[in-house]
Amino acid sequence: MGRTTEAIGQLTALVRGASRITAFTGAGVSTECGVPDFRSPGSPWRVHKPIRFADFLASEDTRLEAWRRKFAIDDVHGEVQPGRVHRTLADWVRQGRVGAVITQNIDGLHERAGVPQERVIELHGNGTYAACLDCKARVELAHVRRCIAETGRPPVCEACGGLVKSATIAFGQAMPAESMRRARSETLDCDLFIALGSSLLVRPAAAFPEIAKQAGAALVIVNLEPTPLDDIADLVVRADVGEVMQHVAGALETPP
Repeated sequence: MGRTTEAIGQLTALVRGASRITAFTGAGVSTECGVPDFRSPGSPWRVHKPIRFADFLASEDTRLEAWRRKFAIDDVHGEVQPGRVHRTLADWVRQGRVGAVITQNIDGLHERAGVPQERVIELHGNGTYAACLDCKARVELAHVRRCIAETGRPPVCEACGGLVKSATIAFGQAMPAESMRRARSETLDCDLFIALGSSLLVRPAAAFPEIAKQAGAALVIVNLEPTPLDDIADLVVRADVGEVMQHVAGALETPP
């Protein structure tokens, strides 16, 4: 614990000294909330494997199966609440420490913790609602469930007739250009980039820590397991991300 305590002290000092922080979050910040990650043994994502975007477009039966799998996964974790990392980052946004939160997660927990929507950049979309692929109209999941139960068919957009899909980025679907642009801008603008609870294996999202480092920002990685970018980080904290952020938040409340 001694080495971890020292690293937490170093992170606290970096946070205190930073003028603008960009936070980058992965699945590890939400697992303590009951949201399953993708890679762990027994994960529902392994049982209900995601359907590729091209297959979703190609067949009504496949779209119906995609919705079945999506709701099966949602029903596993049910209603979840923000955890320690979400709450800490929301506090830091309110305090002006963090300019933006870039997230790989689709659970919407940063917004629920109080981070304004315009400060959250969702690289892989949001699984708490659906959207029309054509006109982008928002569709609530309760409506999708009701439509499928009543008709036995996947929903279409009531406004334009387009296909309705979970507002996440499926395998084979293009990354959201505006979110990627905003993420790059926030990455280049910060002097401290903190990657929290991410394996940093999934690209292009995992390129942002590298971009921050190359642009001159200090790079901190907090994760239980090693990541491919540990060697270029200014500080690596190999510990539970929720505990680390709780300790840093507490230390910041005490004058240096």
